[in-house]
Amino acid sequence: MLAVPAPPVRHQQLIVTIYGLYARAAGDALPVSVLISMLGAFGYDAPGVRSSVSRLKAKGVLKSVTEDGVAKYKLSDAVLDVFREGDRRIFAPERAKPFEAWILAVFSVPESMRNRRHQLRSELSSMGFGLVASGVWIAPAQILDQTRERLTSRGLIQFVDFFGGDYLFEGPMRPKIAEWWDLKSIDAQFGEFLDLYHGAVELWAGLVGDDPDVALANSSSELRRDAFRYYVPMLTLWRRFPYRDPNLPLEYLPEDWKGPAVRKIFESVHHMTAPLAAAHAHELMQNSPTQNSLMQNA
Repeated sequence: MLAVPAPPVRHQQLIVTIYGLYARAAGDALPVSVLISMLGAFGYDAPGVRSSVSRLKAKGVLKSVTEDGVAKYKLSDAVLDVFREGDRRIFAPERAKPFEAWILAVFSVPESMRNRRHQLRSELSSMGFGLVASGVWIAPAQILDQTRERLTSRGLIQFVDFFGGDYLFEGPMRPKIAEWWDLKSIDAQFGEFLDLYHGAVELWAGLVGDDPDVALANSSSELRRDAFRYYVPMLTLWRRFPYRDPNLPLEYLPEDWKGPAVRKIFESVHHMTAPLAAAHAHELMQNSPTQNSLMQNA
């Protein structure tokens, strides 16, 4: 069995990743038995998986449905919206260019609703905004539409005013960017990813070669399972970064900024392992006891 890195991710995060990858289409609800089979690849037992599913249901992430008399779980509508919004950031983000316009988000929340203040800070930070001053946040203008959609869906848009324009500053931007964003913290997290996956591209290139489609056609069940064990935790760790990394122009970032190296590893390993991992997941979904029972009774 292939030795795989063990990033610091929890049962619940892996389950959400699995749903986001393999169970988003209409009718793609999963019985707990399938989740137990999938999470078993990471060493988790059935009671732990059932407990995690219950917690995700209590949080409103999953909802229970019954299909053909079989109890299953699917993503809630609100979480589906988050995944649809996040796909572009996770798999195809757009890096801002030097001298492009900025947006400022300025918010004011009544004291009686200060919990909304914390929520706004969290949402703007997760969208890649930096903090200029109390209640004043900055980001590349290209994320304005996504930000409006997110804040509208969260019921927060009425507290925020947006302004667009240029930053009229003649000095170097790097010191200013370092004031507005916690770049050290973000880069440290990139470093943790590199520590875990620094040899991943070479490993998978040796296993699957240059053509993932050919590798999939000739793959063994063991290789598909190993790809699943490797890819799902890696994506679970990776999907945090596009929301923390503001995707600023590289000219504004430290010269040793690790973001491009991390993205290159992720994109390469994603290209090589995602088809194999998906094949393994769909085999488990098609061969689950409940699915077999339905097919026999059809």
